[in-house]
Order: sequence, then C-alpha cells, then structure tokens
Amino acid sequence: MIDLVNLTIQFGDRILFEDVNLKINPLDRICLVGSNGSGKSTLLKVIAGMDEAESGSVQKQKNLRIGYLPQEFIAFSGRSLFDEVKSTMKELIFLQKREDEINELLSDDRNLSSNEDALLHELGEIQHKKEGSGFYSADSKIEKVLTGLGFSISDFSKDVGTFSGGWQMRVHLAKILLVENDIILLDEPTNHLDIESLEWLIDYLKSYKSALIIVSHDKHFVNSVTNKTIEIFNKKLIFYRGNYNDYLKFKSEREIQLKAQFEYQQKKIKETEKFIERFRYKATKAKQVQSRIKQLEKLDSIQLFENEKEISLRFPSPPKSSALPINLVDVSKSFADKKVLDNINLKIERGEKIAFLGPNGAGKTTLAKIIAGKLNVTSGKVEIGNNTFISYYAQEAAEELNLENTIFEEASASSEEATPVQIRTLLGSFLFSDDDVFKKVGVLSGGEKSRLALSKILLTKANVVILDEPTNHLDVSSKAVLQNALIQFTGSLIIVSHDVDFLKPIAAKVIEVKNHTIKIYHGDIDYFLFKRNEEAPQALYDRQDEISSTKLTRKDEKRIEAELRQKKFKATKTLTDDLNKAELKIEELELRKSELEVLLNDENLYNDSEKIKQVTTEYETVKSELQQLYSQWDEMSEKLEAIESEFKL
Repeated sequence: MIDLVNLTIQFGDRILFEDVNLKINPLDRICLVGSNGSGKSTLLKVIAGMDEAESGSVQKQKNLRIGYLPQEFIAFSGRSLFDEVKSTMKELIFLQKREDEINELLSDDRNLSSNEDALLHELGEIQHKKEGSGFYSADSKIEKVLTGLGFSISDFSKDVGTFSGGWQMRVHLAKILLVENDIILLDEPTNHLDIESLEWLIDYLKSYKSALIIVSHDKHFVNSVTNKTIEIFNKKLIFYRGNYNDYLKFKSEREIQLKAQFEYQQKKIKETEKFIERFRYKATKAKQVQSRIKQLEKLDSIQLFENEKEISLRFPSPPKSSALPINLVDVSKSFADKKVLDNINLKIERGEKIAFLGPNGAGKTTLAKIIAGKLNVTSGKVEIGNNTFISYYAQEAAEELNLENTIFEEASASSEEATPVQIRTLLGSFLFSDDDVFKKVGVLSGGEKSRLALSKILLTKANVVILDEPTNHLDVSSKAVLQNALIQFTGSLIIVSHDVDFLKPIAAKVIEVKNHTIKIYHGDIDYFLFKRNEEAPQALYDRQDEISSTKLTRKDEKRIEAELRQKKFKATKTLTDDLNKAELKIEELELRKSELEVLLNDENLYNDSEKIKQVTTEYETVKSELQQLYSQWDEMSEKLEAIESEFKL
C-alpha cells in the first residue's frame, strides 16, 4: 500500500532518517515510538504528503486515501458543527447536488427534450450509488461519531468556530473517522479527550477497516488499538510484531542479548588485538597476523542501544496536614447563567490519592480550581484544614513563569533546600539537560514551559497537590518519572486526567464529575471502569431519551432500535459465549460421570485396589467440577437475564 524507499529526511542541519525502508500493508495497525525530537511527527507528515524527503521516495498505491490528524491544526468556522463534519463526505454531497440539478431540469417542461431519457437514466444511476454508498445512513453515522467524541445533540447546530481548541481537534478527528480512508495517521490524538471519549475512540478504531499509524504517549490507548510497533532509533526504523507492551518486553530481552553479544565481541577483539601485538614482528606468524587484522576490519561492530538513565525522584516529605485538609460544603458554581456545579459535598482526607474523571466541560477543572483557591464559589463554602499547603498545576501555570529567569533559576525559586545537583537531575528528567538549563524561560515553547511548571511542583513542600492534565506534554520516560514520584508522595493528591495507564498505579479513589454533580467510587481506575460498564445500559436509555426529545421519524425509531440491538449484542456476547462453553463442559462431565458410575457398579473393579482408587478419585473430581459449573451457570444465567431485561426493545 505504501513503500518508503531509501528515504532520507533532514530537519535543519540534523539528519532524522537515513536510507529508511518500510512497507505499510493494508490493515496494519502501527504504534510509532521514539524519543522526543526523533522525527515521529515529521515521518507522519512525509507519509501524508505534507513534507518532502531530501532523497528517496514514498510510493503509494493509486488513489490512496489518507486521513491525517496533526498536533497543530487550523480552526474551523462559518458552518454549523454538523454541516462542517458532513462537508468531508464529498462524494455523497456531489450525488445529492447532482440529483437536485436533474430533478430541477426534469420539473421544467421547457428544458425537456431528447435528453430526457439520459437524465432519467443518470437519476437511476445516482439512486443506485446512493444506496450503495451509505448515503441514507450518513446522518446517523455523523451523529454516532460526534456524540461518541463528546458532543451533545444541542451542539450540532452551533457555529463550529465557537468551540475551543480541544473541541476543534475532535472536529478534525470526526471528519477523518467519517471518511473511508485507506490509512489514518494520528499524531497525539488523545491529548484533548476525556476518558469517555477515549474509550469510545478505542472501540471505534478496533472495528475500523483501515491501516493505522499512531503517535501517542498514552500506553493504554496504543496497547488497545495497535498490533505492531515501529521504533525510531539511530536514524533507522526498527520493526516489532506486537503492541507497545510487547515491544517493551522484546526490547528488554533484545538489549540483554545485545549486551551479551557485545561483551563476547569485545572479549574476542581484545584477544585478537593481543595476538596481533604479540606476533606482529614475528616472520613465522606474519600470515596469521594479517588474517587477524582482516578479521577485525571486516567485523560488524555491535552498537548498544542507549538506555535512558534510571532516575528516581521523590517529593520532599511535606509537613503533616490535619486529618481533613479539604472539606466542601454545599458548593455550587455558575458562570453567568450557566450552572457548572450544584450543591457539592466532598471530604478529602489526609493521604488520599484521587482521580477526577468525567466528560470535558463537566466541571472537573472548575472543581479543582475551587479546591486550589483559584476560583470563588457561587454558594457554599470550602473549609481548609490546619497546616494545609496546596500546590496547583494546570496548563495556564506556564503563564505565571518569570520569562527573564533561566530555567535553572526558575526551578530553584521553588525550593530553598534542593541542591543544584538535585535541581539539575529533576530538570533532566523533564528533558532539560546540559546547557539547556541556562536558556531563558522566554524562549521556550508552550510545551517546554508546561514541563518546567510541572517540574517546579516536585520541588515544593505542599501537602495537597492538585494536577490538571499533567501528562499532555510529557513523553513516556518523563511520565514514568512523575508517576513514580506521585506514587511515593505522602500527602494528599488530586489528579484531573484521562490517561488511564498513568492513573492506574496512583489513584485509589475516583470522583466522577458529571451533570453538575459528583459521584464517588471508592476504588481504583479499574474498579471505576468496571462499575461504569455496569451502568452503561442506563446511559444508553438516557441517550435514547435525549434523541426522543426531538421529533422522531419512523426511520429514526428503527435506527434507535437497531442501535439498542447492537448494544445488547455487545453487552451479552461474552456472557453468552461463556454460558455456551459452560453448557458444553457440563454435558461432557455429565457423560463422564455416568461412565464412572457404571464402572463403580462393576464387581470386577473391586479386585484391583489401584483401579478402585483411580476411578473413585476421578469420580469425586468430576462431581466437584460439575457442582462448580452448575453454580457458575446459574450465576451467569441470572446476569444474562438482568442485562437482557435492561435492553427490552
């Protein structure tokens, strides 16, 4: 489908890729990995045709359709959200436009002539194409994608220009997903998605029939949707079968083997060099010496992969806060006439590590800012416990940096106790190394400023730390450093994030912010996801109610029924399969139980003590397994009945 042939790509004076060769096949689902600045985004641009290579070629099959989502994009405006997204379906729009033109010609007797038959024939062809191209389900598909990405039906008629940057990214993504592309290139698509939209996107991409190449620091996302990994290393592309976790495992095993090979090679080189030095001037050994010299010249030197430095960072031990550092009592917050939070009561106890989750725009950041003292409440009160020190990080924290300071000076201002070595080690883990630390803050990019602001949090003595989307500008290694530091943190912690993989080992409690209120889950992220899936049928009915609030045609009703049937099938498929397997196993064991009972009733069996023992043991085992299976079957049947009752059509 796509062949990169002897591709060399240069950025300024630096060569990113040299003589790269890669074949991308239909339905390949690739995670593209590499350190920051290694050229991941540049490679996507070259494949998409946005940038050109210095040499080599990108060979594509004829009429290849490529969908490309960059990190930076131009905002849309001038159309409604629905019309903007539909505008990407150019073939369907053309068919409708041409049909309208033909109908207008046919309706005007003055224009009818000998070409009437040709127009009618063309009209028939258009109708045939509309049926085959999914024309009549296009609006339903648009609605499904937009709501899946977090837009509400009331958003559909809004001017697309009124949406913020994160929502504009979702518009771009929706347009890409709605076109039948042969390959989709996604550059950090999860940065602006909440957890609900992220899970929806994962499900959507799993069934999407095209090739994928994804650049993302979200391990949960790429592990869920990719099955191949390409690593950019040393100006080359290294291919691995398997998802990101498989790649990490293979990489670790490979580096162990490579190190052993390197050490063996170094040992042989030293032995050969020793032989050459010892017999270099001995005439009788001249032939052997020359042979050894040629061996060294022909030797392919083994290059070890550069391992990232193992950095272990800890927050300074904070002073002990009161047992209840934060207490929200009947807190409500509105912006003008828009209510965001309504009558929130929340106690945050000392040492708790909490994740704030929920749809974008539901009020997670507003709640975090209220707790941090960055926003005043409309009503209610926020009680701060004795000896409570709060530190808050958000994307706008970068705007509070002193642009005249160097990076090192700005970081040092956060701590009087940290040594220069500790500060430089910390900055290095956030990708500020060597002489970079002496750059002025004013020359940094937006992402670099965000990383610097985040690094300053680790130098404070706060005993309540609030982080709003802390991982958006971090690569995998920097995220791991922050993650480990937060795991070890002994104070209270609140994290607003959609990054499931980042949150899993940290959060022990989840607060879902939704519909102006909160719901508390006393468990980790896995528990939250499990409970949310349990509650999915009710969410589906809520969705149906939202649609039903508008005037429905019979076609809409049929579509809703079809969606419910599909949801029911997905919700019950695993359980139904497990039930069928259990029934087959029960039949098998019941048959074996009957056979063993026949044996036990045979008098001849009792002449062989070993045989009696063997048959009796197996009989008891089969009975026990059957009892467990009966119990499991009953439990699964009850669950299946409960789910099916929730999906009554």
